[in-house]
Amino acid sequence: MTTPPRGSRLLGLELPNIDSAAVLAHTKALSSDQFEGRAPGTTGEDLTVKYLVDHFKRAGLEPGNTNGTYVQKVPLVGMTPEPAPLIFTKDRQQQTLTWKDDVVAWTKHVAPAADLQKSEIVFVGYGVVAPEFNWDDYKGLDVKGKTLLMLVNDPPVPDPARPSELDPKTFGGKAMTYYGRWTYKYEIGGQKGAAAVLIVHETGPAGYGFNVVQGKTGEQFDLVTADRNMGRATIEGWITLDQGRNLLKMAGQDFDTLKAAAASREFKPVPLGVTASMTIRNKLRSIDSQNVLGTLSGSDSALDDEYVVYTAHWDHFGKSPEGIFHGAEDDALGCSALIELARAFKRLPTPPRRSILFLAVTAEEQGLLGSQYYSVTPIHPLAKTVADINMDSWNVHGRTRDITLIGLGASELDDYVRDAAAEQGRIVKGDPEPEKGMYYRSDHFNFAKQGVPALDPDSGVEFIGKPAEYAKKVRDEWTEQRYHTPKDVVLPDWDLTGTNEDLKVLFAVGYRVAQADRMPEWKPGNEFKAKRDEMLRR
Repeated sequence: MTTPPRGSRLLGLELPNIDSAAVLAHTKALSSDQFEGRAPGTTGEDLTVKYLVDHFKRAGLEPGNTNGTYVQKVPLVGMTPEPAPLIFTKDRQQQTLTWKDDVVAWTKHVAPAADLQKSEIVFVGYGVVAPEFNWDDYKGLDVKGKTLLMLVNDPPVPDPARPSELDPKTFGGKAMTYYGRWTYKYEIGGQKGAAAVLIVHETGPAGYGFNVVQGKTGEQFDLVTADRNMGRATIEGWITLDQGRNLLKMAGQDFDTLKAAAASREFKPVPLGVTASMTIRNKLRSIDSQNVLGTLSGSDSALDDEYVVYTAHWDHFGKSPEGIFHGAEDDALGCSALIELARAFKRLPTPPRRSILFLAVTAEEQGLLGSQYYSVTPIHPLAKTVADINMDSWNVHGRTRDITLIGLGASELDDYVRDAAAEQGRIVKGDPEPEKGMYYRSDHFNFAKQGVPALDPDSGVEFIGKPAEYAKKVRDEWTEQRYHTPKDVVLPDWDLTGTNEDLKVLFAVGYRVAQADRMPEWKPGNEFKAKRDEMLRR
């Protein structure tokens, strides 16, 4: 097959070049030992924020905050739990789970300690309440003060017509919905008044190994709330699959049998006759972290108060006894792209009609906190925010014949991507791993939740000059060997030619959205459309 042609024009204009060498240089700097893994509230944050502000200024961006600065303060509380065992008890039997090896748990209560004592454990299947699917895993059971044991991901409901496949009309079929995300499971547990929520980890349904969960044993951050997070369950956590099986065996139950039962609407909660006890002591500190933002003002006075937003997250996991978490692909590369996209926009002879906001957010790795803070306390009204284009991890393996859109079919932004990709002789494909719920795992999601059309692009899977299985090979290697580990560094064999072409697509999308006569909309039936419609009616 011949290599497809690559377009280089934009609405009659020559497309500004994206400087791949500069992208690589920024990535090497931001992921170097000097930046100490870019954890919020550390010297690494100070260095990172300074670097981004300096380069936004050099790119010619104006201050992105209306107070005349390039930063938005994000108040966070840091909580470092002391290692503690989790103890399950039934009559005279006792099962002790070791911190980090068997259980990873925390409390988001802003308090020096969280105490769970002999709390009755109830297995609640997938822990889902989804009225639109006529689904309720609680069936009216009062779970106040209890410990909820849940499975990860959505209930895998068989397709009535093809029982070997999942029903596409229920929880998205193979694709994970927000009900499958661990964040939802803790949220619903807190709303129900549970004392604790424990999720049984499984690598396939979770989309990552237990080693990724073990990265949450150090300091964790949360936004500062008026109730000091007392509306959440006292303890939230994960236990390994082996320990989940052992717990159910102690309760006289079988894990596989209960898991199969939980895939049905008729499932009812199962009290296990076992109690859970755990005491977590917290070291607390409050910080003001920072989002970094710069603006390119629009050229049309009737539209320059509307914004197209490009986002990337600057933070990573800092340092640990394992080493420095450099976060090169995740997401120093995205921040580097943010800088170079800004430089490309500044090289246009005339800015687009609408304004462009370049936003590097904090604390993504802590639960999308920086983008969450911006989305609920925006610098510019969300009703005037036209779209968010997110950049979180990138293709470092060369050119592809396609580009992936996570959540393909969500909004009219997909159509902009399809047109821009076609001009490069490329096609658009959907998520090759929809079961991992990627649309709910990066910063664009907070914009989407508030109703703003949001784009989550990812690497293509048809690599030019590589065998068909190459894309899966590199994805698996990333997930199993480098994701959220100190091994996420710039490697000698990186090839940013594909990144360069993807960024040209995203440049064209942002430019054309900023030039368009009307804002892009969510597609009919999308879960976020009603929120947007309500916002624009106000």
